[in-house]
Amino acid sequence: MVANKAVDPTNTLIAMHNVSREYHIGGNLVRALHQVSFQIAHGEFVAIMGPSGSGKSTTMNMIGCLDKPTSGQYQLAGLDIMTLSDAALAELRNRKIGFVFQQFNLLARTTALENVELPMMYAGISRKERKARAEEVLIRVGLKDRMKNRPNELSGGQQQRVSIARALVNAPDLILADEPTGALDSHTTEEILNLFEELHQQGNTIVIVTHEAEVGLRAKRIIRFRDGEIEHDSLQDVKRS
Repeated sequence: MVANKAVDPTNTLIAMHNVSREYHIGGNLVRALHQVSFQIAHGEFVAIMGPSGSGKSTTMNMIGCLDKPTSGQYQLAGLDIMTLSDAALAELRNRKIGFVFQQFNLLARTTALENVELPMMYAGISRKERKARAEEVLIRVGLKDRMKNRPNELSGGQQQRVSIARALVNAPDLILADEPTGALDSHTTEEILNLFEELHQQGNTIVIVTHEAEVGLRAKRIIRFRDGEIEHDSLQDVKRS
């Protein structure tokens, strides 16, 4: 197994140390992760890759504070998630993490603007500020003229842009994307990957979980999993034509 890349501890956003996750399924013990250790710094663009059953989805759930390790330690922005209650984890997810999903997860009967406002409602932000911030991020992702459209009036790429705007609106420390291009055609995939690159260049920390090689190659670093362990962790020189 390749050693983890060195990350400046003063700039560390994600820190996993000897993280294991086990499940009991039908009387059998399944080891989804086995003593996984890595760090991700603020401002990195990382792809987590691997075949089905490799542990990448379990790792995503850990990073997103949707699950806790069976053993080991995970810190997000210096907070030990093992010590936090479910309510505290929900608040942490809303403040620190912007999620982007393969199926967009937009509310069908609400406009793009209202979908983007939703995380701010949970954060207790005033209606006036919610609207202003939602408009700002929708413009940022290129949807200035689509704010009042509902999801069924938008293309797949536009829906994913709404999802990305929703992930950005609370100014999270981390954008965590789960197969964000899996439901898109090749042309739209290119548009969304270009947007992620622009967001990274603006200083956003991005972690994409994907099985698609062309998606992973756009990241600056790939952490590849196999059989619940890190098989390879390397920086790459991303060159665009």
